[in-house]
Amino acid sequence: MQRDPEGFEQKTLQAFADFKGRRVLEVGCGEGRLTFKYAAASSLTVGFDPDHDALRIARADARDKSRGTHVHFAGASANHIPFAKETFDIAILAWSL
Repeated sequence: MQRDPEGFEQKTLQAFADFKGRRVLEVGCGEGRLTFKYAAASSLTVGFDPDHDALRIARADARDKSRGTHVHFAGASANHIPFAKETFDIAILAWSL
């Protein structure tokens, strides 16, 4: 099954934010499905999620999909975001509720 074959998610994300050269934080990144749709444009992308199994998949995919990009994944909950304020230019929360 292919999700979003028309690319509406990526087009919508890019309509709301310019990722070029930005530091992006993705809250609830899961397996990184959306992460890789904008990460190539960013200067840094960090996704975090409390689901360690999903993060294992995201990290494995990062080895294949993140050539030349700066993508990192961390185990954390939105209840306690483990980054200092103003570390990121953009924060994304999509499909996490």
